[in-house]
Amino acid sequence: MNYLWQGFLIFAIATALEKSEDNNEDIKITCEKGSVHVKWKVDKSMTSNPARLFLGSCFPSRFTNVSNEGAEADFYYPLSDCDFRRMATWKYLVYENKLTYRPLPKPYPPSFSYPVRCVYDRPKGWTPAFQSLSAGVIQGHGELAFHMAILNYDFSGPAESNVFPLGSFVPIWAGVNQQAHQPLILLLEECVASTTLEMYPDTLTYPLITNKGCLVDSKNSFSRFLPRYHSSSILLHLQAFRFAVGQEVYIHCKLIAWDPNNLNEAKKACNYNKTIGEWELLDDPFQSSLCQCCASTCQGRGKRDTDSAPQGLVLKSVLGPLMITEDSP
Repeated sequence: MNYLWQGFLIFAIATALEKSEDNNEDIKITCEKGSVHVKWKVDKSMTSNPARLFLGSCFPSRFTNVSNEGAEADFYYPLSDCDFRRMATWKYLVYENKLTYRPLPKPYPPSFSYPVRCVYDRPKGWTPAFQSLSAGVIQGHGELAFHMAILNYDFSGPAESNVFPLGSFVPIWAGVNQQAHQPLILLLEECVASTTLEMYPDTLTYPLITNKGCLVDSKNSFSRFLPRYHSSSILLHLQAFRFAVGQEVYIHCKLIAWDPNNLNEAKKACNYNKTIGEWELLDDPFQSSLCQCCASTCQGRGKRDTDSAPQGLVLKSVLGPLMITEDSP
């Protein structure tokens, strides 16, 4: 019976591979030793925001506008990244994932999905690695690749100018490539604006996000965290402020990669809703009670502070310089 099951499984893999060869001519998948390179000629209808294109949990390694007809997205990652699913038979190792285009945030499904498979002969003597407690900790806390950028008005690419009129919006995107980690959620624990690239004790600052994830600027302006397209990225519409008008401004942020199932008062993203006069949790309005401390002091639940977290879960990033100008007459 076991042999029959194995034969059926191999037949299913072969059938799936045959179907994938009727592939989309716009997608080229190259399986290499321990890695994959996917070249995707993206239709023009999907190019409005590269941050909505995914290979599993990973963003494009490179995105290039080709013509008015579309663009090219390249994904070049180890098979240990991007949440590849590995399946082992007595003869093959199969790695599976999906290319997706997600125009709307979760829980809405992607509007485009395409399977990515790499099949290798199973090495002689190969056996699955058993995870010990220490191995799990090391794997879960390895190096992460953080990204942060100022984008153009519709989040479709890098900002074309670093000059923003007072009251306009500064679109900020941050993301983390999760690599071999369990699913993570990206949070901005704090962000302040200053006129210096380096921060000193006497540096004059303007608070944007404080109190472990509270967007305090949203209480006095129209700044707002936008709905997520993926847990590993976050979008912020920051309304250009009067602080240091006419000077170079730098935005200093502390990024946190965290367990999405363990949000608490110290690990959250909160907007202020002026309509109801209350703080709301970006990722689950039903848990907005976690944001009530934004009006006082957020202490968390006594768990370890992120400053003592293992290397790779925390990153301090600086954006800029950008310049905020008075409105034109």
